[in-house]
Amino acid sequence: MSATPLHDLWEASASQPFQPTFSKDSQFQIGFTLLFIGLLLTGLFGLNNTLKNVPLYGVPASLAFG
Repeated sequence: MSATPLHDLWEASASQPFQPTFSKDSQFQIGFTLLFIGLLLTGLFGLNNTLKNVPLYGVPASLAFG
């Protein structure tokens, strides 16, 4: 297997550095906020875990936990 295509890709991407969606300074705050929302929604669903609350609490909580 030849490494030439990988080397070509490496060279082509050298001029385009990675730009994260969220800056490094705000990653902790965003992560903590999402974790808090996930814990809050999970707790609310745990208090009243009826089938009608699954889309209301369960789905957003699972999305926040990732």
